[in-house]
Order: sequence, then C-alpha cells, then structure tokens
Amino acid sequence: MPKLPEIELPTDTLERLAACESRIGYTFKNKSLLYAALTHASGAETRLASNERLEFLGDAILGAVVCEMLFHRYPAYLEGDLTKIKSVVVSRRTCTKISQELGIQEWLILGKGMTTDPKVPPSVLSDVFESLIAGIYLDGGTAAVRRFIKRHVGPEIALAANGESGSNYKSLLQQLAQRDYGTTPTYQLLDEKGPDHSKCFMMAAQIGNLRYPPAWGRNKKDAEQQAARNALNELAGESANPPGPSPEE
Repeated sequence: MPKLPEIELPTDTLERLAACESRIGYTFKNKSLLYAALTHASGAETRLASNERLEFLGDAILGAVVCEMLFHRYPAYLEGDLTKIKSVVVSRRTCTKISQELGIQEWLILGKGMTTDPKVPPSVLSDVFESLIAGIYLDGGTAAVRRFIKRHVGPEIALAANGESGSNYKSLLQQLAQRDYGTTPTYQLLDEKGPDHSKCFMMAAQIGNLRYPPAWGRNKKDAEQQAARNALNELAGESANPPGPSPEE
C-alpha cells in the first residue's frame, strides 16, 4: 500500500497529536497521516495538503465497513431495511456527533478566519471523522480501521436499528429526534383531497421548529410514514421525495 511521506513536525505539534491519539484510541506510526487528517483546507498551505483527499477515501471505507457490519449483524433484514439504517449511520449528522463526542475540534488545524469562530461548522467535524478513518486505514490497515469503526460507529448502528421493523419510518424518526434533539416529532396535516369514503392526506413531519418535506398517503397513518421517510432522508443528507400528486390524482 502506498505510504504518505513522513514530514518533520515540531515538538509541540507532536504533543498535540499524542493527545488526540489518546482520545481516539489509536496511535499512528506515521504522524503525518494524523496531521493531514486534522488539517482543514483553510489551515493548509495547499488544497492537496488538506484532509480533503483523505475524506474522500474515508467516506468510502466507512460505508463499506458499515454495510458489512449490518449484513452480518441483521441477517433477517431486507435490503431496504439495511439501507435505511446505513443512511442514518453514515450520515453527516452521525459523523459530526461522533467527532463532537471525541472532542476532535480541540485538535483541528484551521485557518485564522475559522479559529475566530468558537463553533466549528458541523460539516468540518463530519469531514474530519471520515479523514481520520482514511488515515487509520492507510497507517494500520483494514483490521485497525475496522476496530476503530466498530468502537465508535457500532453504538450508532444499534441506536438506528433499535425498534426498526419493516418500513416503520416513524419509529426510526422518533428515536433519532429523541436522541439528537431531545424531543418527539409531530405531524402536521397540510392538505386533504377526495370524497369522505376515499380521502387522501398530505402530512409533514416536524421536529421542534423545523418542518420537513411533506408526503401524500391514502390515510393519515400512511401519510405520516411517508413524511417520516422524507425527514429521515433529509437528516441523512439525501434528497427527500417530492410530495407529488395525491394518490387520487
């Protein structure tokens, strides 16, 4: 496997990297890989010296390892159920959450414009987690990165899969909302069409003040499920399905 050339780093930088290694539970043989993984484009001399390429690789590795974990952990789940769980587990929101829990923001290498802002953007925290995954893979190989992902991402898989049954999008959305926002989703009726004996409904899921794209259903329960699915897609950084025409049209 090609190796990133090692660069000579100052003693104070090495001390900071050692503190980061202690927190994430992995010690790099090539400290340059960790330094690169922590370097945002704003703090790099060139874009090639930033963690962007590592992020690209780490995203693919995370997805592959999580898919394999899901495949073996849930042998009775259909492809659609596995896909729903994966979309939550590898989402930017989850990667950001793990970075925050690890305190990675303490060791980020940022440009002056970003260091003046006390709050690191979630996208930066999400990207650095994927960069760390790539760095560990390049430094220690497949076994090392699997251990890292299992330790830090494994609990998120259990959370996402808890209560998952068939297409119960509402159950999964409720779990995520309670975990990440400390509240329960609500569902708003936005429109209804058709005669009394055959109505269809447009519903939208809402978490706090944030309303997600609506969806139609042949009854309120079905519309809520589809609205919850749209919310999950958006939370996972994916496009929500447009509400489209009502089922009666």
